[in-house]
Amino acid sequence: MAGLHVKKGDRVKVIAGKDKGAVGEIIAVNTAAQRVTVEGVNVVKRHRKESQGAGGRRIEGGIITREAPIHVSNVQLITKVDGEDVVTRVGYERVEVMKKRPDGTEYKAMRSQRVARKTGKEI
Repeated sequence: MAGLHVKKGDRVKVIAGKDKGAVGEIIAVNTAAQRVTVEGVNVVKRHRKESQGAGGRRIEGGIITREAPIHVSNVQLITKVDGEDVVTRVGYERVEVMKKRPDGTEYKAMRSQRVARKTGKEI
């Protein structure tokens, strides 16, 4: 499965769905299902019965609210440009870096890095 255009910790804007326009930070990523969990977006309530866990530990019951995952195509990355938030697409470019072998010698290698399409700067 290919990687996603966003990763944990990125600030994103929701561009589709009931929370369209909301901005939040990605708190979890599921690459296999192509879903991300965004802080404060797609909040659902679950009713949990009080129960007893491992070692006699009591699990409290009640109504628990938490964020449910949304599809990655419904979010767009936000970058800072001159102090304000701007949505942008994500591009990739290959850059040459120096790497070290276990014996201490160095060699040149290529590394892929994410780039904001609007500004051309590394994310």
